Amino acid sequence: MSESTTAAVTADTARRGGGELPSALRIGWARAVVETKMFFREKDSAIFIFAFPIIMLIIFGTIFSGQFEGTGVTVSQVYVAGLLGAGVMTAFQSLAIGIAVDREDGTLKRLAGTPLPRSSYFIGKAAQVLLSSAIQAVLLLAIGFAFYDLPVPADAGRWMTFAWVALLGINGSALLGVAASSLPRSGRSAAAVVTMPFVVLQFISGVYIPISTLPEWLVRIASFFPLKWMCQGFRSVFLGDAGLSLEVAKSYELDRVALVLGAWVLGGLVLCLTTFRWKSRRDG
Repeated sequence: MSESTTAAVTADTARRGGGELPSALRIGWARAVVETKMFFREKDSAIFIFAFPIIMLIIFGTIFSGQFEGTGVTVSQVYVAGLLGAGVMTAFQSLAIGIAVDREDGTLKRLAGTPLPRSSYFIGKAAQVLLSSAIQAVLLLAIGFAFYDLPVPADAGRWMTFAWVALLGINGSALLGVAASSLPRSGRSAAAVVTMPFVVLQFISGVYIPISTLPEWLVRIASFFPLKWMCQGFRSVFLGDAGLSLEVAKSYELDRVALVLGAWVLGGLVLCLTTFRWKSRRDG
């Protein structure tokens, strides 16, 4: 079992170190290795997670081909940038569902009886979703560069923007996912409870439909959530000045992108600390 493996690693490390337990970060790394192995052993799930955005890119890029008038930007290029945001946001979905299932099947309760620090559990989960998000981003960018003429940023500044948007986005999404894991009444209902709002957010945040074509009231709703701002940040990296006319404000508003994503990191942390439950509802 995964929790037994992590406990064994912790105990073995303690014995070799003369009885002193390793740091929570080191144990979290051991937990991350376990979580990653479990993720890739579920081959059907892993293939779906990596293939889904690629399939959606091919479908939407084929149906809505061509360029936006007067920009030189193709529809497919906009989709690549939007799907990068959705790929980062899958940290929310993965953690919300995965932790809810761990709570329901008793994994969290069993881990409480091992030397594993509670923070190490979350470090392991976060590292796993960080790895899967990174792989997904690499795949999307490779396809975008190779088949959809996605411009390769020529200056380091744009890549720095890519890095901080991705970093803030995945941290905010992960913390929000941990907090949302307490919403489903059971592990079986977690996928339905979490997936529906995530799908809705993708359609109103500029992933599948250009943000400038959406009604103003939908844009206002999307502006409260991180996905809209992640997509906007990624468009700034790969579309540059050519894509400015596609934005609602005719600007990428990178200062607001940083502000909103940073606020979601802090807000997600507060939500985690105030709402997270270690026991299932039936355990009280």
